[in-house]
Amino acid sequence: MKKILKALLLCAGCLLGADALAAPAFSLYDTPRYAAGFTHFDYVNPAAPKGGELFLANPDQRTSFDKFNPFSMKGVAAAGVSSLMFETLTVGSSDEVATMYGLLAEDMVLAPDRMSMTFRLNPLARFNNGDPVLAADVKHSYDMLVTKGAPQFKSVFADVKQCVVTGERSVRFDFKTLNHELPLIVGSVPVFSRKWGAKTEFDKIQLEPPIASGPYLIDKYDLGRSISFRRNPSYWGTNVPSRKGMFNFNRINYRFYQDDVARLEAFKAGEFDVVVEYSAKNWARSYNGPKFTSGEIVKRELTHSNGAGMQGFVMNLRRPQFQDIRVRRALELALDFEWMNRQLFYSQYKRIYSFFNNSDMAATGLPSEDELKLLEPLRGKLDPAVFGPAPLPPSTNPPSSLRANLLQAKALLQQAGWEYRDGALRNASGVPFEFEILDVPSAMSRVISVYVRNLQKLGFQVKQRTADFALVQKRMEDFDFDMTSTRFPDVTSPGNEMFDMFGSKAADQPGSNNVWGLKDAAVDRLVELLVAATTRRDLVAAARALDRVLLHKHIVVTHWFSSTHRVAYRNRFGIPAKMPLYYQADPYVISSWWEEKPR
Repeated sequence: MKKILKALLLCAGCLLGADALAAPAFSLYDTPRYAAGFTHFDYVNPAAPKGGELFLANPDQRTSFDKFNPFSMKGVAAAGVSSLMFETLTVGSSDEVATMYGLLAEDMVLAPDRMSMTFRLNPLARFNNGDPVLAADVKHSYDMLVTKGAPQFKSVFADVKQCVVTGERSVRFDFKTLNHELPLIVGSVPVFSRKWGAKTEFDKIQLEPPIASGPYLIDKYDLGRSISFRRNPSYWGTNVPSRKGMFNFNRINYRFYQDDVARLEAFKAGEFDVVVEYSAKNWARSYNGPKFTSGEIVKRELTHSNGAGMQGFVMNLRRPQFQDIRVRRALELALDFEWMNRQLFYSQYKRIYSFFNNSDMAATGLPSEDELKLLEPLRGKLDPAVFGPAPLPPSTNPPSSLRANLLQAKALLQQAGWEYRDGALRNASGVPFEFEILDVPSAMSRVISVYVRNLQKLGFQVKQRTADFALVQKRMEDFDFDMTSTRFPDVTSPGNEMFDMFGSKAADQPGSNNVWGLKDAAVDRLVELLVAATTRRDLVAAARALDRVLLHKHIVVTHWFSSTHRVAYRNRFGIPAKMPLYYQADPYVISSWWEEKPR
């Protein structure tokens, strides 16, 4: 009974606000899993030894770096800087959704009218130069992010009115609107010292080592080729409950490789310790040999409960040739996933069918009663098909076939004014339909080649363009592309980031995640309703309604997903006995594993 009462008080303290006790946790919908006084998260080993080294490769498609400032728009930040050096007021746990626990903040309280959130900083919190983390640093960090940071920060914090210092270690965020998710959003503000780049404009800080509070320091680097971090021996947060048993390696080293082939061969040669494999072909054919047989290298699929999110070929609606929905549907019909899955992916994947794939927020079948309550007021702005079944991606499984799909695509193109003549798909003026598919050098190139082959059967003139990560990133930030392969982060509890992905305002903000250039009043309204949801049921209904509308717009040719992380690693690590539910593989390895055998 005492435990139940304690949990209820904790939740009440989070939800009722200033008149209640400040609490060390906040949950958007439920009672926090971990009650006040918890010592560590269940999915870590609190007794994990500190020490040893971890060698890693560049974790994504970036093949170099030119800055240590992960918050500015210009340039490419070094791998690891953001996650290893910068901390936030609060952090989420990996076995629940929409919940945050104190990190830099010792406790927090939501105002009774839900229009402000106050955080009290942990007096132990220190930057890596020894200075205490103070409220003035939090305000400085917030102000720099929204005025000088990359555009997405301005979008994410759009409903925050101001950050106010209320005491040396107390800071309050005032809200413009009654946005239910804002407490979680302001809790995620990354904090850095006012002294970092004090003599430089924030967006021009490049290679000045961050003055931040995270567990690691930059030890050495070879610009664009490698970077090493060493654990701060004076790290303040070692015994903080939300950090206990985490970040156990004394050193973390990143080496950068120019392509996936070089990276895989370097792993086999022992140049680094862990690889997360995204290519089904590589996983099936390349992860074998004596070192795997002997157990020196372990090949393992780690299960997770992540929503699979969205990945696909994105069409830039800012380009006139993609503005006709019939053209977009034709482009969808040209992708033969079933053939690719058999011939290229060794039948390891399932087709993505939703923007909230693999979760209860995905739209399926006919709209539910809860969805209709949200959709009916928007009926005049919606395609009538939205009120029918949620569309599924085209299939070539019998009785369907690629030929039948291409014939359907041809008919749609003809309706849109495009016909095949003189060796190309042309409009009434004789202008051919030409576009470019932009991508970084990767295993995706062979997938694009197969897709292009089918598009050419319809008469599309398609150029497959590969470029290095920095150039592709710059072109994406400027929306200077026709079509590209993009993966959006998995979302377990969608919220304010939906404005950045789908909001009309974000479509004109360089660097935003609205890469498709979507501007739609009904979508804007559904995003508002999603963010304003106060119960899980309301959130699910709003997400499904939004998903249904987006699917009917056919703005992406969906790819595929897997419900496991494919991970190969040298057999020298300790791994917690319990797996988290919601996680990405690279951050999990870095934060929760430890060294059992030296290199």
